[in-house]
Amino acid sequence: MKRLAGLTTLALIISSTSGCGWIWGEDGYFRDRGSDYLTERQTPPMQLPADVQSKRLDPLLPVPAQINDSTATGEYEVPRPQAIAVTEDVSEYSLQKSGKSGWILARRVPAEVWPVARQFYADSGFNIVDERPQTGEFSTDWQPLSSLSSGLARRLASKASDIEEGAETRVRVRIEPGVQRNTSEVFVVSAQRPAGSTADVAFTQGSVNPSLDNALLDEMLVSMARNSEQGGSVSLLAARDYDAPSQVSMTEDGNGNPVLHLGSDFDRAWSGVGRSLESGNVRVDDINRSVGVYYINLAEGAKVNEEEPGFFGSMFGSEPDEEEIEARAERYQVRLTTVGESVQVSVEKDINTSAPEDVARRVLTIIQDNLG
Repeated sequence: MKRLAGLTTLALIISSTSGCGWIWGEDGYFRDRGSDYLTERQTPPMQLPADVQSKRLDPLLPVPAQINDSTATGEYEVPRPQAIAVTEDVSEYSLQKSGKSGWILARRVPAEVWPVARQFYADSGFNIVDERPQTGEFSTDWQPLSSLSSGLARRLASKASDIEEGAETRVRVRIEPGVQRNTSEVFVVSAQRPAGSTADVAFTQGSVNPSLDNALLDEMLVSMARNSEQGGSVSLLAARDYDAPSQVSMTEDGNGNPVLHLGSDFDRAWSGVGRSLESGNVRVDDINRSVGVYYINLAEGAKVNEEEPGFFGSMFGSEPDEEEIEARAERYQVRLTTVGESVQVSVEKDINTSAPEDVARRVLTIIQDNLG
């Protein structure tokens, strides 16, 4: 303690001494060395004895041979760097290719891509006859290209010239979750039958007419990009239809704990539960999709705005700090488990402990009410 006091006194004496240029001035110990390089000169490379073998050593920081002004003196102020021109593809949709086949990559979740893709076909004159939001698919009816909107029919005919006159076509569109989080992949497969035929030609796994499928993808891409650039809104009702399960029922497991059964595959059940928790104002602190768990905090509302509180907001305590949030936290886990062709949703305190019956029922009711 005495040593600390002595050092503090010494520092005060030094800082208060007049004319302390020996410390901070031009010739001081802590002087600015930013312009020292102006007086430096290149020295000859180090010479080794003739009988010593060594690898060539290139200088790490060579002085440039040609500079604008080698006689500059005095202090030099380093200019601020030029702003880097950043160009980024702001389009939310892009066309991907692999051999002759292609697909559209969307930087949106499937529930948001579904209504946009469907709207393109409805506006273009296609008759949509089969919709399966739970599997992310819809199909059109048999119809000749001439029955579509005149502009689209003309462009498709020019790009897919191998389709005979009067032949009928139907299309299946499939929307799948992308490899990256919050992305989707849109695939198109068409089927053709000769003019006058009534045969029900099935869709094949691969494309039987790549030129037509790729032409449809091109048209979809243009339409989707235009919708995005013009700020086109996504139909929330259509989005809800996409990941809404075909059946939802509240039951109890073997231990009497309430569980929710969703008639859906895991991808769409996961999307629907996440959307329902947000719509029900339930705070999701973390997720682990690989094990199918949403980590929730019932003491807080949903994270709508991730921005940090402002200076005055923090000063006057308008936002709770982390300690306050942790002190009042009510943490639970919403777990999704695939059971056969459906998904079971349960609420747990932790991996080994079920949540209290009233808490579990309250959370599952919020999910159920916001699913459809």
